[in-house]
Amino acid sequence: MYYLSRVEINNKNAKEIKEFNHLGAYHNWVEQMFPENIENGVRPRHLWRIDILNGVKYLLVLSEEKPDLDILESHGIKGTGIIKEYDKLLDTIKIDSVLKFRLTANPVRQFNGKAYPHVTVKQQRKWLLDRAEANGFTLDDNYFTIVSRDYVPLKRKNSRGCNLSRVSFEGILKVTDVDSFKDILVNGLGREKAFGMGLMTVVPF
Repeated sequence: MYYLSRVEINNKNAKEIKEFNHLGAYHNWVEQMFPENIENGVRPRHLWRIDILNGVKYLLVLSEEKPDLDILESHGIKGTGIIKEYDKLLDTIKIDSVLKFRLTANPVRQFNGKAYPHVTVKQQRKWLLDRAEANGFTLDDNYFTIVSRDYVPLKRKNSRGCNLSRVSFEGILKVTDVDSFKDILVNGLGREKAFGMGLMTVVPF
């Protein structure tokens, strides 16, 4: 069973704004939503991302376990937390399904064993186009766009901080391989999945 959860982020509280000024803080918040995992020493990966829709900022979380609603809302606005079963949507996906999608990712290239971010819009679009077929969907260059791109700070314990390239895509795709496509929906696409990258969501077109 998979769950898709959402909460409105409290971006009017000065204390919250100061605390959540890097991706590591959001990662910790997401992990705390699953207290049984922490108690049992289990750390499964949870996909998440930050969305801004109509000027409102949200945290979106995809998980195999149902999150604790109180913790989901602990740094958000009380009463805005929503938890939905995701399997119902997954079960509707068929070959040739045409879907609207949104993806936040960390497009990079590998060179001499190191990852370097793609920096131009052309490179970032090509990064997604190059991954479509292997992940069970087709994508027309004219039917998707980059809606935002930036660099966001990441701070980790006992290590130097860095900035991650973050790119959000939106558009229309067509499913060509159901199993491969469902796999990226629940496991993510690209790198830095623990830090708000890789989550693709879809709705019928």
